[in-house]
Amino acid sequence: MPSLRGFHGLASLLWLWLASLAPSCDGGNILVFPVDGSHWINMKVLIQELHSRGHSFTVIRASTSWYIPQKSPLYTAIDVPMEKNVENFFEVFLEGQMKALREGSSPLTTLKLTNDFINMITHAHQIWCDALVQILENNELVKTLVDAKYDLMLTDPTMALGVVLAKHLKLPLVLNVRWVTSGDGQFMMAPSPLSFIPVPGSGFTDKMTFIQRVQNVLFYSITLAQQKFLVGPMYDAICEKYIEGGCDIVSLLQDADIWLFRSDFVFDFPRPIMPNIIYMGGFQCKPPQPVPTELEDFVQSAGEHGVIVMTLGTVVKALPMEITDEIARVFAKLPQKVIWRHLGERPSSLGNNTLIVDWMPQKDLLGHPQTKVFVAHGGTNGVQEAIYHGVPILGIPLFFDQFDNLLRVQARGAGSILRLSELTGQSFEQRLRELLLQPHYRDNMQRLSRLHRDQPLSPMEQALFWVEYVMRHRGAAHLRTQAYSMPWYSYYCLDVLLLLITVVMATVLCAAGLLRLLCCRRRNKLKLH
Repeated sequence: MPSLRGFHGLASLLWLWLASLAPSCDGGNILVFPVDGSHWINMKVLIQELHSRGHSFTVIRASTSWYIPQKSPLYTAIDVPMEKNVENFFEVFLEGQMKALREGSSPLTTLKLTNDFINMITHAHQIWCDALVQILENNELVKTLVDAKYDLMLTDPTMALGVVLAKHLKLPLVLNVRWVTSGDGQFMMAPSPLSFIPVPGSGFTDKMTFIQRVQNVLFYSITLAQQKFLVGPMYDAICEKYIEGGCDIVSLLQDADIWLFRSDFVFDFPRPIMPNIIYMGGFQCKPPQPVPTELEDFVQSAGEHGVIVMTLGTVVKALPMEITDEIARVFAKLPQKVIWRHLGERPSSLGNNTLIVDWMPQKDLLGHPQTKVFVAHGGTNGVQEAIYHGVPILGIPLFFDQFDNLLRVQARGAGSILRLSELTGQSFEQRLRELLLQPHYRDNMQRLSRLHRDQPLSPMEQALFWVEYVMRHRGAAHLRTQAYSMPWYSYYCLDVLLLLITVVMATVLCAAGLLRLLCCRRRNKLKLH
């Protein structure tokens, strides 16, 4: 009997052969409107793969972009003048966020964090909406975009400028997405029962108590209010002015042809889905490459104890100094070697076993057999890479979706969360030793890794297929449900229910009236006799 591994290998080859029979889509011309920061890192991976297949790109970027270079062999750039540096604005928000998190998790702190987050998001959307108006008012630029005859728009709808521009240019639309203007994109696309689907920011799993379900509904109400009264009107005003016939941002998002969704159900909790959502969680993950010689020598010097990798992502340069010193002091006690991406002031308690770096090949280090634990902030990219390579996570969430990401790992027994308000030398050492010494964390994460890898096509292959599918067929309207065009009372069949109740009540009333009439006639006959 052939082995299970052999069977999966044959199945994978069969899928690749079938995919090769699909009509090719060489030389596509793609317009890209990305979101900066870690979102661009994701988008760039997809662009690189599509570029290697012969497609050409034009990327619309802010003149003050953090990570999107003006010149690249992958694309031609169009700069949008930006008066404000969004990176500086975000850094101010992050500093206040970390200060509030250190104060604890009281209701007042939660309220402050929520208010600061909503204000920051609203401000960022306003800055970008102003930039979109500049583009649409520039007749020469718009004509250039029309004359280029793009095959589709590829955009990240966290900031929905590309969505509006695609409608204005009448282009098929593919979203590289996890977040939209109102939060998690899945809530906008598919039925999302709040009884078992936690709202981002709630900090709940899919197993909620009654009180948690009440809180989940309240969190969802805040999300709806933010979209309805703060963010949505900015885009809707632009749609009303520049889109023929008018529209609203929610309907534009729902009209997208394909959603390349940066998640999967190894990472996320199971939920209803729609046919034009293609889950490609971990699409950026690849087998590890050899690390630089100096780094490899340091890793191998750890011997049987292995290595701990720590990074807080592309945005956070350093934690507050008192925390940094506590972390360094704990690392110095351990027999493991530590590679720590840290851009702030060098901690005074740093041990000889800890290597401070400005940059690290994160994917390759996570795939190194010597790596034992990943200490991270819980960004989507890092979590998915840790799952791919089977490395347990000690998570220190700071903002946005990071706590929810780490909660999914912790719920599966593959990691542990340490809130910033709880982080002391003692708590950090205790959690770290648990992950190092208790084998079930690593066993559970490696099980997730096996589940993630066991697919007929890799996430990247699926993403490439569906992008080219949209180009070949000039869209994928047949995959969109008609539910989005229905009024809410029709969607929930309340009009049908009202009709049925009316019919039943009318029948009951008629029957009661007829019975009463018959009774009255019988009484009258008895009186006559």
